[in-house]
Amino acid sequence: MTPALPRFVLLYGTLFAAFGAASPFLPSLLQERGLGPSAIGLVLACGTAVRLLAGPAGGRLADRLGLRRPMLAGLTATAAAIGLGYLLPGGVETLLVVSVLHAALLAPLVPLADALSARAVPDRYGWVRGAGSAAFILGANAAGQAVATAGLPVIIVLNAGLLAVAAVAALAVPDMIAEPAPPGPAGGFGALLRLPGFPRIMLVAALIGGSHALHDGFEVLRWTEAGIAGLLWSEAVAAEVLVFVVVGPPLLRRIGPRGAALLAAGAGMVRWGVTAVTAAVPAMALVEPLHGLTFALLHLAVVQMLARIVPPPLAATAQAAYGTVAVGAMSALVTLASGPLHGV
Repeated sequence: MTPALPRFVLLYGTLFAAFGAASPFLPSLLQERGLGPSAIGLVLACGTAVRLLAGPAGGRLADRLGLRRPMLAGLTATAAAIGLGYLLPGGVETLLVVSVLHAALLAPLVPLADALSARAVPDRYGWVRGAGSAAFILGANAAGQAVATAGLPVIIVLNAGLLAVAAVAALAVPDMIAEPAPPGPAGGFGALLRLPGFPRIMLVAALIGGSHALHDGFEVLRWTEAGIAGLLWSEAVAAEVLVFVVVGPPLLRRIGPRGAALLAAGAGMVRWGVTAVTAAVPAMALVEPLHGLTFALLHLAVVQMLARIVPPPLAATAQAAYGTVAVGAMSALVTLASGPLHGV
């Protein structure tokens, strides 16, 4: 076993468990704090919007300074402290400020972790990312149990505690990149866009990754109305972990990143084609495991392609461009279009 692997598993496990402990329950907490639907939407939307800016900015700064590991640890620790602000007294203004600051600090974390792990444990990156997916579900389930006994504010304490542990874990992972990016345009987003293949990778990631937005919003509403949301969501996450840890790495070695992206796109066509015409449980149960291909296999392929073509000093910038700009921006646009489309 690679000596660094357990350290990255601990990092991703605590980081994603923190996400799982808070994000599914945050709207309910905001409602309990007295915010109406419009105010909740404003707080959550502003947090999402700031991620699109803070993620790339954080990745670029980490590359520019050559301080990817210290920044990952520092941002995680600061996010743990700022997140406790959700417990402060106050109305929508206070919660809006906390949400924006918290989102800005969280946005660069996964891109920075991916930049480090993709080069330190390239053959075991699927294990690391799979551990994160599994930890998200465990964190959400544990938080649900805690909420039942201690109330919704406990999610903030759990989130802060797990982020604090993740900050310590970040200090223990190796940084195999070390050197900073060159200053100016030679080390910025323009340099990435000039890399052969990089714009195409971003386009493919945006189209396939962004296609999940309508599903994640309104398809889940149909499942909830039919009482099958928990079953299908669990099925999708199980498939995601299976592909990250077991199926994806050997499949990627066999067909390569390009073949994996084509397979993910084909799986998406089948998945969305079926869900567009029926919400019948047998049909959903058959196609929902394709999430392992449409999300997890695509992610493995993109991370591997970026590790191949992007110079190491631009690793965090590239991961942030992928996760928060390409997929994030496309998801936001598709989500905006989802309401009118769903109403047709």
